[in-house]
Amino acid sequence: MLNKYPLWKYLLVLFVILLGVFYAAPNLYAPDPALQIAGQSSAQIIDDRIVDKALEALDEAGIEHFGETIEAQGRNALVRLRDSEQQLQAQARVSRALGDGFIVALNLAPTTPDWLSDYGAQPMKLGLDLSGGVHFKLEVDVDAAAERRMENYFNGIKRALREERIRGFVTMNEQGKLESRFRTEELREQARGVIADAYPELVLDRVDDGDSWNLLAAMTEQTRKEIADYAVSQNLTTLRNRVNELGVSEPLVQRQGQKRIVVELPGIQDTAEAKRILGKVANLEFRLVANLDAAPSEKQRFEYRSEDRAGRTEWLERDVIITGERVSNAQASFDQNGQPNVQISLDSEGGTLMSRATRNNIKRRMGVLFIERKYRTRYETGEDGSEVVVKVPYDEKKLLTAPVIQSALGAQFQITGLDSPLESSELALMLRAGALAAPITFVEERTVGPSLGAENIRMGVKSVQYGLALVVLFMILYYRVFGVAAVVALTFNLVLLVSVMSLIGATLTLPGIAGIVLTVGMAVDANVLIFSRIREEVRAGLSPQMAIHAGFERAVATILDANLTTLIVAVILYAVGTGPVKGFAVTLSVGILTSMFTAIMGTRALVNLIYGGRRVRALSIGGRKA
Repeated sequence: MLNKYPLWKYLLVLFVILLGVFYAAPNLYAPDPALQIAGQSSAQIIDDRIVDKALEALDEAGIEHFGETIEAQGRNALVRLRDSEQQLQAQARVSRALGDGFIVALNLAPTTPDWLSDYGAQPMKLGLDLSGGVHFKLEVDVDAAAERRMENYFNGIKRALREERIRGFVTMNEQGKLESRFRTEELREQARGVIADAYPELVLDRVDDGDSWNLLAAMTEQTRKEIADYAVSQNLTTLRNRVNELGVSEPLVQRQGQKRIVVELPGIQDTAEAKRILGKVANLEFRLVANLDAAPSEKQRFEYRSEDRAGRTEWLERDVIITGERVSNAQASFDQNGQPNVQISLDSEGGTLMSRATRNNIKRRMGVLFIERKYRTRYETGEDGSEVVVKVPYDEKKLLTAPVIQSALGAQFQITGLDSPLESSELALMLRAGALAAPITFVEERTVGPSLGAENIRMGVKSVQYGLALVVLFMILYYRVFGVAAVVALTFNLVLLVSVMSLIGATLTLPGIAGIVLTVGMAVDANVLIFSRIREEVRAGLSPQMAIHAGFERAVATILDANLTTLIVAVILYAVGTGPVKGFAVTLSVGILTSMFTAIMGTRALVNLIYGGRRVRALSIGGRKA
């Protein structure tokens, strides 16, 4: 029968529409401004005592709060606030009350009901220009990178002189220069030749001091500049890898000036976790445990990181076998005893160095040193009498484990002795993403909420409303009953678009709203093609039922061709574009697919329900009637 869908097609269209309404519904619930409290270490537990301390600080400041919750695992706590304008003040108060060792991050807490979230329904993520997301400005400590390089020179020069059997005493003075002292001028000249051949980038100066012949080694300004530029570039790459590991949609990670990096994470909810992962300098050093008779200048003492071995220490050699920069892959796992560990894969050079060091030291112990940049908070009084927060950085080096080398290690081995699966997962993530070449400091943190994006949201919504209103008016006046069907289908098209964007976790930006407006026009265009074809068939003398059937059947190919070409352009934009361009491409692509479904099947179903299965003398489609 003409213009009569079988029952299953009507049910299919209805099912898709109801599913779209269900997954679009969370977007009706606006998020609450909130503070997220987490430990600097993933193994740190957030309990009621810590939350009560934070709430007490908020009460003293007169900041309204509600809905305090702690995750089941105790990884973080969430405190919702009444007013988004008080987020920064609340963050400062809670940070001071809790002290060092905790991350207090700005957040937007979802308000989606459980009956929606239990089935995976979540609101659509909004870009930084609209709402939801976090902005970080990071500063790379280029001086620390230079100091680390000097430490490498220090260990390398000592090793080179020892291999050449040149007796001397190497230290690092207060100016950051390497000072080597020798008993004879001949030894100094021999050492100068060895150092110059091994490290041509160093400037060597002879200094005589009584009976001592000294040699000063310092980096040139060009070398310092190259180290700083490398540190920023390497950190930029590492941060991009870490952001990818976080699974953030359409992130922005770019360099700003000489030593700053801007990171924008649209739509992210767990800002504390992002801050912890991005900012942590999780590097490793593999060193041999020092012999008992080793000279004090050739060994260092470190404490164990594990709480089970708190207070215990080990002496490690100063010479570093490899660092975390040689790690090509890392995966969290469990050993045969069910204890958490990290499976390590090294690059070719790292595997060679590890094999060489362990092959000659079987039955000795090797320590795995965990290096982490931390901060001590100090409160000072500024010139204007206001309180100024000063964060003093320091490097904490603690021992993870020191197992006995049973056999020569290669490019693959495992790190044991970790406290929890969370710690092993976090360590694996950071090593897999790459070690930071230099420590970074958060100089600016901003969560973009409704207050900052309100104007963009308001203007974007208005543009969609105005566009939709004009389209509705035109379609109803010009195409009458068919126009009403097209308007209903267009409404469902917008619902489906929002639901699909929410399901795939896409981030809506201001250009994305432009894509929605464009989608409205494209959806109407498909209906116009169909209705124009129906009117042509009526004018050609076909009966109303045959005209409807022929109009839909013959217009489908044109609609598919037109939308397919636009879809190809959208895919290219997504492939070559970045940031907002990607957002526009995603919105346009989804809009094309949903508009084709509603125009071809949705509108057809409505028209069939109105005209199908009954005798029709004329069609209310405007223009000439049959």
